[in-house]
Amino acid sequence: MKTTQYFRYTRRRNDRASIKEEWIKFAIDHPQKTECQSDGRIRKWAKIKEVDKYLRVILLEDGETVHNAFFDRSFKGE
Repeated sequence: MKTTQYFRYTRRRNDRASIKEEWIKFAIDHPQKTECQSDGRIRKWAKIKEVDKYLRVILLEDGETVHNAFFDRSFKGE
């Protein structure tokens, strides 16, 4: 999995350290919703059943490099 330096830095935060790589890959491969940001980055959301939360993954314009991943408390699903 390709990642940015920012992602590797924020991954050390307590609220992000518990996010499993397999969950990030699941969100990328099986998103419930996908949006393109104005800067070209791609947002993907997926429900992670093990924790009953929605994970938001932000990819760079290449569609494969992970820039950010976090549980999105405001996303309610579609």
